[in-house]
Amino acid sequence: MRTDSRLSRMLHVLLHMARDERAVTSEQIAHMLGTNAAVVRRTMSGLRQAGYVRADKGYNGGWSLTADLHQVTLLDIYTAVGGPRIFAIGADRDNPDCLVERVVNAALEDALREAEALLLHRLGSLTLAALSGQFNALYSTCQSSAKGHGAH
Repeated sequence: MRTDSRLSRMLHVLLHMARDERAVTSEQIAHMLGTNAAVVRRTMSGLRQAGYVRADKGYNGGWSLTADLHQVTLLDIYTAVGGPRIFAIGADRDNPDCLVERVVNAALEDALREAEALLLHRLGSLTLAALSGQFNALYSTCQSSAKGHGAH
């Protein structure tokens, strides 16, 4: 089963943008993520609509971070990229005739609802600033050791 990586990919991009502060083109982001620029523009448009980035045209144009990293949570980014479905687990049929299947569906629905609420709460408690701080600390550690070559 294929996973939806929009959230992790956009978090990756935003942390790079926060570190560099220069505008970055859709083509540059596409190269970084191993995808094409049209996919980048489509995904970044949700971040632009939410006010987290802006796109400038022309020479020196590209995507720029406009958000305060301390104010934006991972949940905000999750929502901006379309709130992809968290779990692929689901019922075979919504309204089964089989009583066993009804019991199974109810149990799964309750468990998935609780797990999703917990995950969304956690995403809402983490800011981009916290991730950026973790990255910067790890980067500094890697740079001060021989292992730091190639880290970004």
